[in-house]
Amino acid sequence: MKKTLVLFAHPYFEHSTTNVRLLKCYEEMPNVTLRDLYEDYPDFHIQPFRERKRIVEYERIIFHFPIIWFGLPPLLKLWIDEVFDMRWISEGGLNILSGKDAIIITSVGGSENNYSKEGKYKTSAEELLTGLRVSLDINNIELVKTHIVYNADNLDSNQLDISCKQLSQILKEV
Repeated sequence: MKKTLVLFAHPYFEHSTTNVRLLKCYEEMPNVTLRDLYEDYPDFHIQPFRERKRIVEYERIIFHFPIIWFGLPPLLKLWIDEVFDMRWISEGGLNILSGKDAIIITSVGGSENNYSKEGKYKTSAEELLTGLRVSLDINNIELVKTHIVYNADNLDSNQLDISCKQLSQILKEV
């Protein structure tokens, strides 16, 4: 498995049985480092140089977060704004992020039907991730997989087991 950095961002983590359970999947994986952005930066004072130095050491970045009010959690958005600096990626004409890949693991409280053109929100969960996908693309980071867990607020134990197996399988396959 590629050397992988998991950037986890959940402002209400202690209330998310789904994400608490999904994070356990990473414990079994070799070459995986988990960083909880809300634990690392409770004051929202990101250290961009430290973060840039950190991500250079990895081949893959997993962005793991819930969609909150139809977008990224605030701290993850701030992390992207400060770490993916256009001056940094173009220094010397070489983008040191080129060749890395990424996986997006996200959860939403609603059903998949709600996240459709005909559904309650008139948009897909995929469309809500456009800003992150563009940020990855502009940095020459290949997005190899997006995995969305629907009904995250209402999954029972069996459904959580299935979600964990799906996540583990994704991590093994790509």
